[in-house]
Amino acid sequence: MKTNWQTKKLGEVCDIKTGKKDVNEGNPNGKYPFFTCAREPTFSDSYSFNFEALLVAGNGDVGHVSYYKGKFEAYQRTYILSNFKNISVPFLTHVLKGTLKESVSKQKLGNTMPYIKMGMLTNFEIPLPPLPEQHRIVKILDEVFADVARAKENAEKNLQNAKALFESYLQSVFATPNDEWEERKLGDKNLFQIIDGDRGKNYPKKSDFLQEGYCLFLNTKNVRPDGFDFKTTMFVAKKKDEALGNGKLQRNDVLLTTRGTIGNIAVYDKNVPFENIRINSGMLIFRPNTKFIIPEYLFKIFQSGIMKYQIKRYVSGAAQPQLPIKTLVNFLIPVPKSLSEQKSIVSKLDALSKQTKKLEKIYQQKLADLEELKKSVLKRAFNGEL
Repeated sequence: MKTNWQTKKLGEVCDIKTGKKDVNEGNPNGKYPFFTCAREPTFSDSYSFNFEALLVAGNGDVGHVSYYKGKFEAYQRTYILSNFKNISVPFLTHVLKGTLKESVSKQKLGNTMPYIKMGMLTNFEIPLPPLPEQHRIVKILDEVFADVARAKENAEKNLQNAKALFESYLQSVFATPNDEWEERKLGDKNLFQIIDGDRGKNYPKKSDFLQEGYCLFLNTKNVRPDGFDFKTTMFVAKKKDEALGNGKLQRNDVLLTTRGTIGNIAVYDKNVPFENIRINSGMLIFRPNTKFIIPEYLFKIFQSGIMKYQIKRYVSGAAQPQLPIKTLVNFLIPVPKSLSEQKSIVSKLDALSKQTKKLEKIYQQKLADLEELKKSVLKRAFNGEL
């Protein structure tokens, strides 16, 4: 840090107050912004403050910083910084956005609803260069962050384009069937069985679940839009597994989530490392007749816009969306008569999917690198190295 810089406590460079209203006192149709612990303000019929301020979330999204000038209202756990002394508000904004959240996250209190106390903010130390130096740093940071924002926007567009390319090709494959294809209903018992889980008296209670055990019991975190995810798992004992009826997987089964999160899919193929797996009450098993349809092809169909369109059209329930079997059995899917053609389609889609994921990984890494660049530039700025 440069020799002409000082280190000050936040309470020395501004006044810090708390909001006055309970979080439930907002009005969506109100006239004035109502700052709460959320990132975006709601609204209020009245206001308690009318000045330039920085607002810091004291709970929820702890340490999030917003700027506002004018009339506004604030929640009791929102800290209001005003009456700034010898410090540029844009400079302080950069300091707080760059360092406050990480710092207070290490000190925050409470488990269910984390929060910070006034003293944590009052005693938070900040670098304080002379005002001309603050203005110079702000100008540099604004320019750098504008460039970073443009680069992030381009990377995000490229990421979306990569995903859209695969979606478009997937849609085109199933949108152009020929005479060797048939349109079949999901309820066609010649193609597969649809198997529901056991929802009876033996359905596992919270106390039945184990961190390790005989049978993996799937939850929505395990079945994602493009397959299984076993980062978190829960199990039931052999005795509980044997007490249950329907809902146990066999190799080549295809899963579909049908309640809450609808349309996630997976194939229980030879690569899945668990021998005993059961579905929960929000899933269905499709057990294909491999003489007529291969599981990998069914997975691709479920991944396609054909399936997504029908799900969107027929899903029911607002609070808890669901897709009942009686509705699902009437969904239509195109099925090539030839298994070799099904395999060929799967092979082409797998190759494109692999390339798409490579591109996605590149753009996701670029986005991560840009975030690290912002942190690096901020660190240099507040160490007096710009």
